[in-house]
Amino acid sequence: MVKQLHKPIALATDCVILGVDGGELKLLLTEREKEPFKNKWALPGGFVFPEETTEECARRILLEKTGIDQVFIEQLYTFSAADRDPRERIVSVAYFALVNKQSYELIAGRDTLKAEWFGLSELPALAFDHAEIVNLAVQRLKGKVSYQPIGFELLDEKFTLSQLQAVYESILGMEIDKRNFRKKVLAMGVLKELGEKETNVPRKAAMLYRFDKQAYEALTREGFHFEL
Repeated sequence: MVKQLHKPIALATDCVILGVDGGELKLLLTEREKEPFKNKWALPGGFVFPEETTEECARRILLEKTGIDQVFIEQLYTFSAADRDPRERIVSVAYFALVNKQSYELIAGRDTLKAEWFGLSELPALAFDHAEIVNLAVQRLKGKVSYQPIGFELLDEKFTLSQLQAVYESILGMEIDKRNFRKKVLAMGVLKELGEKETNVPRKAAMLYRFDKQAYEALTREGFHFEL
């Protein structure tokens, strides 16, 4: 029996970077400088170096191609269709990241012509199988925000309850009852009132809060479950 020779398989990562702006969930894309799909929009991605883990690669790619660093990142899924890349057999471990987009000045880094934010309702045609990756990431995010406090990653360190509600509404794509939302989130004990109010606003200034990570971790050890 003749043994079949197997061609080597390359390993890569692709990153779904999501932020909120103007009450809308937005996605960061890069315009490709090289073939395949030259001049097409794609997720920031690249090949894993021999000495890297896939997460280390994803973080490096974010920094090199967009200038984004030190963000919440989580493994999403492994995409391994045989024909997903026209160059060769490439398996991609996808990650998604949540960022406060106002905290970063985007750069067009290595192998990248542009880096821009797009509303999810106005996405251009994406290279490779990146539309499939994005769809899965958005569905994962919508599920996770209800039972993990990852929505706070999209806010400034200090925020109002209205800003927090706007983030959740933008992720879930639906309006949330204001009174019930505030009652529920304050009752959890994971927000710290700062004794400060927002400034330079053309209305009555609202109280500022911050997410108390230490309190959340302590409550979790006691069996607390975050749920909105």
